[in-house]
Amino acid sequence: MTDDQTTAPHRAEATAGGAIFTRLKALGVDYVFANSGTDFPPIIEGLAEAAAAGRDLPRSLVIPHEHAALGMAHGYYLISGRPQAVILHTNVGLANGAAGAINAACEHIPMIIMSGRTPATEKGRFGARTVPIGWGQEMRDQTALVREASKWDYELRFPEQIAELLDRASAIAQSTPKGPVYLSLPRETLCEAIDATTLNAPPSMRPTVGAPNAADIATAARWIAEAERPLIIAQRGAGDAVSFDAFAAWAEEWGLPVCSWWATHLAISTEHPSHVGPDPKAWLETADVVLVLDCLAPWMPDAHPLNPAARVINIGPDPLFSRFPVRNFRSDLSIAGETALTIPALVDAMRDLPRDADLIAARAVRIAAAADETRTAARRRAAARNDQGVTKDWLSLRLGLALEGRKSSVFSELGTTLGVLSRQDHRSWFQEPHSGGLGWSFPAALGAQLAEPDRICVATMGDGSYMFANPTVCHQIAEALALPVLVVILNNEEWGAVRASVTSLYPDGHATRANRMPLTALKPSPDFVRTAEASRAWARRVTTADEVDEAIAAALTVVTKERRCALLEIATLPG
Repeated sequence: MTDDQTTAPHRAEATAGGAIFTRLKALGVDYVFANSGTDFPPIIEGLAEAAAAGRDLPRSLVIPHEHAALGMAHGYYLISGRPQAVILHTNVGLANGAAGAINAACEHIPMIIMSGRTPATEKGRFGARTVPIGWGQEMRDQTALVREASKWDYELRFPEQIAELLDRASAIAQSTPKGPVYLSLPRETLCEAIDATTLNAPPSMRPTVGAPNAADIATAARWIAEAERPLIIAQRGAGDAVSFDAFAAWAEEWGLPVCSWWATHLAISTEHPSHVGPDPKAWLETADVVLVLDCLAPWMPDAHPLNPAARVINIGPDPLFSRFPVRNFRSDLSIAGETALTIPALVDAMRDLPRDADLIAARAVRIAAAADETRTAARRRAAARNDQGVTKDWLSLRLGLALEGRKSSVFSELGTTLGVLSRQDHRSWFQEPHSGGLGWSFPAALGAQLAEPDRICVATMGDGSYMFANPTVCHQIAEALALPVLVVILNNEEWGAVRASVTSLYPDGHATRANRMPLTALKPSPDFVRTAEASRAWARRVTTADEVDEAIAAALTVVTKERRCALLEIATLPG
């Protein structure tokens, strides 16, 4: 034995497929949401090998459908603030998860998406093709399925690249603006062994965190301070818990009206004196300064005319939303940066600016009165129950009252109505992404429940959205992982959003006047209660408004006391 042989350090080897998990744990990933296939043998063997070796690993979860896997990763991030990983089965699994990737990209949700790649070789290499789908799943450009939704994509070429490529993927996903990334994993490469000694090393790359330009913040602060009729439109929240509270205090201090047009995240409590509701029309017509806070589409150009003399400020991680080919809202001042950093910077910049105390006081009184009138009118309309059945607004009102004082999050997908439904706390409201990949709210609520078990997570959705969620899969996940989410289906036996879109565009058209609008009916309706009961969930069907309060209370008891999934199928009127 030579001296070199006696002093050489021991090389700890790992199957490349298993090395992925060790590295993901080092990057802060808690869960890997996986749907396995014939490309997974080296991943499964490597995972078992890593567990046997006692390596620190994220928890790997079997998710029976890829759309649910992406939705759970999305929901987990919304509550935890920590990006997770998803591994899918070759091109077919990636195709099933593509809508979830589109949703995540639209909402700037970071996650690491991976899928196996069918073996590139037919023989002669360990891991080469063995069954016909090895040929059938071959694509010239598998990544094309999610490329437009990915900030970065690559295909693993050599097994020793795993750590550095995952480091790069993680850093890019979490950099401003955040979003999903994709890595393709060929089977032969995953079958090879690599040196495992450095897999637990700290990340070799850190994400870039966008902060606002100080000069632009000063300009925005001056414009807002000098404005007589300012308006804020907020769509995607107000950053973290600290900036959420700072935003609310700042809006009240300066008498700033806040509109929540199609809000996917809560930026301000629905009960706040500055929250003027979802309709920006009357405010935009007279505004002299409009602050657009992280809004993909802050108003409807044809229906909401902007005061031509107004100055418009767009603020957000990507204030011009450069990923979208057409978004031509005016921006006289564009400020890029994470909202959690931008809001405190703006508050600080305005702290010592001159202010007209009388103007602000009078404005605050006027705004608070308008906000109260809007809120009261909406809830008065909701409370006027229709003897023919339950309305969406009535259900929203009653659910909000039932959740009052409880730590909860509502994931609404063409379901309940913000404002009629009272929501006051940071991370208490999430609406379907504007990308419209249906079936989002149920798996997102599951992921949120996984992230924070003591939070009440409620998924409210239409009957069509529930079917898109692959409900048998989601209920299986809820039972397997003991995730006690509350699912509320507003069943109007139609594509209500489609009907509303048609009547909006053609109010006097043939389709609107028809006894049965074409291409919108979902009749006969499945028995959704039985779907839930197939996975031992508690389930009940509600047909009248008089039943709603007791049914919600019973369902909340099941999810909080019995700790199992509950479902309410509520027959609702169209609209």
